[in-house]
Amino acid sequence: MNAFLLQITTTAPVDTLANAATAAQTAPETVSLLDLTMSGGWAMFPLAALSIMAIYIFVERYLTIKKAAQNPAGFNARLKSLVVAGDVQGARMLCAQTNSPISRMLEKGISRIGHPLKNIEASIENVGKIEIARLEKGLSGLATVAGAAPMLGFLGTVTGMIGAFIAIAQAEGSISPKLLSGGIYEAMVTTAAGLIIGLPAYVGYNFLVAKIDSIVHDMEYSSIEFIDLLQEPQA
Repeated sequence: MNAFLLQITTTAPVDTLANAATAAQTAPETVSLLDLTMSGGWAMFPLAALSIMAIYIFVERYLTIKKAAQNPAGFNARLKSLVVAGDVQGARMLCAQTNSPISRMLEKGISRIGHPLKNIEASIENVGKIEIARLEKGLSGLATVAGAAPMLGFLGTVTGMIGAFIAIAQAEGSISPKLLSGGIYEAMVTTAAGLIIGLPAYVGYNFLVAKIDSIVHDMEYSSIEFIDLLQEPQA
C-alpha cells in the first residue's frame, strides 16, 4: 500500500511538468505592434512621415474651411438693405467686420459701384478665385499622400520579398517554414501600413473637397444675388 502511494506522489508532478512544457511549446508567439512596425524595414520611415503630413494637412485645412464657412446670420439681408439705401460706406464697413470669403468678395464689388457692371463682375470673380485658392491650399499634398502611401507600401513589400527569397536561396539544406513565413509577413507589413495611411487620407481629401464645394456654391449664390441687386434700380 505504501509503495502504491509513493508511486502516485512521484509520478504526478512529472506529468504536470511535462504538460506545462508541452503547452509552452505549443503556445503561439505574440508579436507587439512596435515589433511588427519595426519589422517593415526602411519603408516604414517615409510612411511615418507621410502619415504625419496627412494628419497636419487635414487638421489645418479642416479648421480653416470650418472658419470660412461661418457666415453671420442675416449678413446678406443687412448688406442688401444698406446697398438699397445707398449707404455704400456702411456696406463696406459691414463686409470689413465680417471675416469670410463671401464678405471679402462682396466688399470688392461694393468698392466698384459706379463702374460698368462687367467690371464689377470681373472684380468679384477675381477675388472669388483668390479665396478658392486659399481654401484649396495644401489639398494637393493630402491627395499625394493618399496615392503615394499605398504605392510606397507596395514597394517596401516587393523589396522585402526580394530579400526574403535571397535568404531562402542562401539557406543550406531544407528550408524551414518559419524562415519562409517570417520573411513574407515582415514584407507584407509595409503594404498594410501604406493602406492604413492612404485610405484615411483619401477619405479626408474628398471630405474637404466637398466642404469647399459647399462654400463655393454659397459664394456664387451671393455674387449673383449682389449683381441682381445692382441691376434693380436700372429696371
